[in-house]
Amino acid sequence: MAQKSITAFFQTSGQSKEKRIEIAPSSNDTKRAKIAGDRNLALARAHAQLDGPITTGDEESAKHSNNEITPLSTEELRAQATRATEVAKVRVSQAAAQGVPPRLEDLLVDDSWRAALAAEFKKSYMTQLATFLNAEWKAQTIYPPQPLVFRAFNTCPIDQVRVVIIGQDPYHNTGQAVGLSFSVPPGKAVPSSLQNIYKELWSDCGCTIPKHGNLEKWSYQGVLLLNAVLTVRAHTPASHSKKGWETLTDAAISALSARRKGLVFLMWGRFAQQKEVLIDTKKHHVLKAAHPSGFSANKGFFGCGHFSKANALLEKAGLPPIDWQIDA
Repeated sequence: MAQKSITAFFQTSGQSKEKRIEIAPSSNDTKRAKIAGDRNLALARAHAQLDGPITTGDEESAKHSNNEITPLSTEELRAQATRATEVAKVRVSQAAAQGVPPRLEDLLVDDSWRAALAAEFKKSYMTQLATFLNAEWKAQTIYPPQPLVFRAFNTCPIDQVRVVIIGQDPYHNTGQAVGLSFSVPPGKAVPSSLQNIYKELWSDCGCTIPKHGNLEKWSYQGVLLLNAVLTVRAHTPASHSKKGWETLTDAAISALSARRKGLVFLMWGRFAQQKEVLIDTKKHHVLKAAHPSGFSANKGFFGCGHFSKANALLEKAGLPPIDWQIDA
């Protein structure tokens, strides 16, 4: 679905499903109060303009309670993800117009993840993370762009996740980071780790190796491409590690473990494998291998067969398999 201009969002009307968030007194009280009202109006209009609502938290909770899943089609998830990104863009644009940074929680649009992580946003570490990011956004170039910070969550509602691939932090070079682990936009060189992932896909599943690194197709099938850290300073790897992101993404993994059943977690390398403690392995499947980087792919990533194994486990759990072929 083609993106629609921000101007077009303000030509429709509707009722927002969001509750206004109370804002603590600060030097930006007046500006932020105006944004709070405008934000709700913009979100309602964005939902109306973009062909329907994003799934509500109440609907999600009902599905999670009995572990049932009604898989959406690739096209449906793509359309929903596009809507969420456009809403995030509206919020970023509104904040910029008022000369203040966007609220971090406003960039997380998907209602199912907002419900699952609501308690985290009230904790002090998230306040500290937001303060750090506000200073970084003001003084540095930060990747990915603000509307894409929570793209992994906004693309895969919690009830649509089937596979989780855990990365470390976003790519730090210009134009690479898109909010999905291991993925880069078309036109950018395919990073070495992703090249090795493609090689394993060819060996394991017979997939043709594409000429680009855009993994959107996976995310639109319920593959949560989740980095442990969701932002990075340009050309400075790991610059936003240990600032609070890891605590939030750990909470997300724990929520998936608690609310779902039969998911497959692909953990490549020691960093990702440390997350196993967050997962109930009696309910879910954890596949571990070396990291696909050039330094370690020959030490156990090549030949791991994770993609075919993941599909076999999904089908055994009654979930649809993933079409791993990335279009050329």
